[in-house]
Amino acid sequence: MRDHLLSVRLLSWLLPTLFVLGSGFSQARAADMKLEVQLLWGTNDKQSPDPKHRPVDDDVHKKLKELPLKWSNYFLVNNKQFDVSANGTAKVPLSEKCSIEVKNLGHSTVEVSLFGKGEKVVGRTQALPKGEILVLGGNAPNATAWLVILKRLE
Repeated sequence: MRDHLLSVRLLSWLLPTLFVLGSGFSQARAADMKLEVQLLWGTNDKQSPDPKHRPVDDDVHKKLKELPLKWSNYFLVNNKQFDVSANGTAKVPLSEKCSIEVKNLGHSTVEVSLFGKGEKVVGRTQALPKGEILVLGGNAPNATAWLVILKRLE
């Protein structure tokens, strides 16, 4: 009986301790985000005038087709992968005129600011679950557009 009470006391102390240690470890790992940002050019032209541009991947093209956008073709101008730690901020240049700043607010939520020519063009806060994308953009000359796609990889 005494051994049983000792076991119960030990378990009553050990289980909450293991739970706290285990949940703290998973929260710390889950709070870091691995992201990819893509600078795109949207047009109705079949090809980009810049031979360095290539068509976007099929998964991105499919998601863009689900949005009420008027362009039929999208070309990748630049892309970068980066990490944002819990409560951290990362600023990523996409071109000499365009950059993005991403703040990890935790619980899969990001605050995104898009800068053009050094000025903040747009800002947005939203949840960004793994595999989903966030699209920001604006008009460009000759009925074309620039788009910035933020995709959560992990």
